[in-house]
Amino acid sequence: MMSADMEKLYQQRLHRYVTAMRNEKPDMVPVRPFVAEFTGVHAGYTCQELVHDYQNAFEAACKCAADFDWDAVVANMVYVWSGLTQAIDLDYYGVPGIHIPADTGFQYREPPQEDAFMKPDEYDQLIEDPTNYMLGVWLPRVASSVQPLGEPTTMENNLSFLKGGMAMMQYFGSFGGQIERLRRESGTVSAIAGMFKAPLDILGDKFRGYLGLVEDLMERPKKVMAACEALMPHLYHVATTTADPNKQVPIGYWMHRGCVPFVSFDQFKEFYWPTVKPIIKQLWADGHQTLFYAEGNWDYHLDSFAELPDLSIVYHVDQGDIFKVHKALGHKFCISGGIPNVILAHRPADEVREYTKKVIDGVARDGGYIVDAGAIMQNDTRVENLRAMTEAAREFGVYADGKSSVPAEVGPTLHEADLPEDGFMPPLREGALRPGVCVPWEKQRAQLPNLTGNPALVENVWENIDALAYTYIWQILLSF
Repeated sequence: MMSADMEKLYQQRLHRYVTAMRNEKPDMVPVRPFVAEFTGVHAGYTCQELVHDYQNAFEAACKCAADFDWDAVVANMVYVWSGLTQAIDLDYYGVPGIHIPADTGFQYREPPQEDAFMKPDEYDQLIEDPTNYMLGVWLPRVASSVQPLGEPTTMENNLSFLKGGMAMMQYFGSFGGQIERLRRESGTVSAIAGMFKAPLDILGDKFRGYLGLVEDLMERPKKVMAACEALMPHLYHVATTTADPNKQVPIGYWMHRGCVPFVSFDQFKEFYWPTVKPIIKQLWADGHQTLFYAEGNWDYHLDSFAELPDLSIVYHVDQGDIFKVHKALGHKFCISGGIPNVILAHRPADEVREYTKKVIDGVARDGGYIVDAGAIMQNDTRVENLRAMTEAAREFGVYADGKSSVPAEVGPTLHEADLPEDGFMPPLREGALRPGVCVPWEKQRAQLPNLTGNPALVENVWENIDALAYTYIWQILLSF
């Protein structure tokens, strides 16, 4: 049972966090560190112990939240659990204690261009039906225990789906209790909900690889654009169906290699942005903010981000110039981050304190700023330095004229005039399966010619179970 004092603390922190994200002044600048393997450093776990047993990762996150004065954290920033990756032998992760040393954070292993998980002549298959392509072609290539279509089915193959599906349900089903535990034990807010990635990043991350993608942008640009457009409705569907139902905390959007210099400025404008912008606008129309976690340096593209509706995003600064970002976007959006990971890992605590003060003085004066490191903190971050950042935020980040009461409504609003009649998302391509579906009911219905009683009941059960298979494959793509 949660104490009244802890619930009051939670509500204060939630209000502080949400008020800042709405680009206003709370009572003080919120602190929301995205701590991953750092939690193990503080709580006494190796990277292997965090990845192989998510209960250890949960425990470490709770200990950090209780020991530090933080407003919000991610329930488990060490998001890869080896129980699922081992269930299907997912090949693109280097797992601590198996492929890499036990106290090294998990690694993503991109194959050589010639061994890319998607071949250049398979664009049409992906465009025609992304879900079917992933289940039938992509998954057998990234997961050793899954057999390609037409190959003999083995016990290992069947077990991979059984173990993989049950592992995913077990893992994802445990987050509700973890979020409640953070609230009950330390009054800490769960920082994000939901998952989004850009279509072009997905092509580069999980299908063609970076080298394959940049080759395709030159040699088959129309196929790249068509593939991005085919992915759009599915990525929007995953984002909106996993978002915070209370519309308070933002959807996490992990930005990878869609920026200069990985692609050219013109390629960003032609491919990346036109297939991201409509999704973000639609999510905002639905009442959801999106956290732009701009890994690397996205300063070349600030003018594009400024095209989005006011308040629709929170912009997180990694290696960009946070003062430049504030000048370009601070009047429209909340900004977070900007404390360099290198000083948190390698410089004295006094330097961390001074840099945190410099950022607060430079970008937080009018509200709309959240203290955090530039990038996710791994096991090189020093405990004393993260404590120095936190204490500096509490000392220098107090607003004399900030809000202190918890509002009845904290979700964003959108005026009717801002929303086109048909929304911002382009219509589905003719003949394409709608998101959330692997095998449509119409196809299944043809296999059941003798239905009696209430066919709608049968249809509802079928679609709900079919949607679980859809969730499984798309969450492997996006979350794992």
